[in-house]
Amino acid sequence: MHLTRPQADSLAREGMTALRNGNAAVAYEKLSLLRDGAPGMPAPWFLIAQAAQAIGRDDEADDALVRFLATEPRHLGALLTMAALKRRRSDDRAAESFYRTALSAASQPGANIAPALVPLLRVGETFLTEVAGRFSAHLDAALKDIPRAAGPRIRHALDLLLGRSELYLQQPSMFYFPGLAQRAYFERDEFDWVAPIEAATGAIRAELDAVLAAGPGFAPYVQTMAGRPPPANPLLDDPGWGAFHLWRGGVPVEPNATMCPNTMAALSLAPIPVIPGRSPMAIFSRLTPGTHIRPHHGMLNTRLICHLPLIAPDGCALRVGSETRPWRDGRMLIFDDSFEHEAWNRGTQTRIVLLFEIWRPELTATERYTLTDIFAAIDRYQGPVVDTG
Repeated sequence: MHLTRPQADSLAREGMTALRNGNAAVAYEKLSLLRDGAPGMPAPWFLIAQAAQAIGRDDEADDALVRFLATEPRHLGALLTMAALKRRRSDDRAAESFYRTALSAASQPGANIAPALVPLLRVGETFLTEVAGRFSAHLDAALKDIPRAAGPRIRHALDLLLGRSELYLQQPSMFYFPGLAQRAYFERDEFDWVAPIEAATGAIRAELDAVLAAGPGFAPYVQTMAGRPPPANPLLDDPGWGAFHLWRGGVPVEPNATMCPNTMAALSLAPIPVIPGRSPMAIFSRLTPGTHIRPHHGMLNTRLICHLPLIAPDGCALRVGSETRPWRDGRMLIFDDSFEHEAWNRGTQTRIVLLFEIWRPELTATERYTLTDIFAAIDRYQGPVVDTG
């Protein structure tokens, strides 16, 4: 049937009016006549799909939506309609794909979302949550016999697949060295120098107690530098996150270092970078009850940060990437601070750790030597860089 443009316009108006009035059969009758279009008017496939779906002609609705989405692949209404149609036909995998595409389109900057589509988007979110739960249950059952010896990387990969864990990567704020393992935490037994330092925990704790008994000695970790804008950190000049400096800018801090000979001797066992004006650095780091160090990234991924807990009460923890670990007295925590990390004290007692940095173990002697020259050259140009959390 060849239609003139006026005839096609009239049929389209009658079909849309019938759809709005809930008369899907009449709408389908009128709109189906427009399958071949008319001069200057393509076939209204989306309207045809809506009418066909409403009267249970799912095959025709599917075909019409395929035709429409071929020309407008990110049309939100059509994507949601197709998703609902696939779900009604028990094709959950296809429904999931269309819902994900629709939600992605809706999240784009400047997306124009008609109010009528908002409830359909919420339906899609609920459906995707249900599908994820079914998929998770399926994998848990299918893989229940995987031995624990398969290791934490296998479990982490599955958690990422199932959305149980978020993917975090190194994002140092100043200097990125490529090719290093993307590991948030390193384990104590990977380093032969850890055990001797842990064995000195009692002697180090005794020196810390003497420091605390002597009175003021801790300063806020985040401070304003002369001639620089104040850091945008809520803990600026806050003693809740405090530091008692033992090494700073590559030199011992006196009289602090002299007060703590056993601590200084223990630090000499670790592979601490020696970079003029920058490292070694080592502090007693204090976190008082109620203090929260917000999520942030360290300056470099060429180092690891070490915490030897000396006072580790309940309610205190460190999150690096997607993993949170508590401090335990005398048990070293070693992590890559170029990952997003945060720390908190939600307990009732102060937490104090011995904090220092070491070279990344993967770096060769030549790389360490060259990086020392690079960092020294950077600092000669712009002055020492201070970590402001």
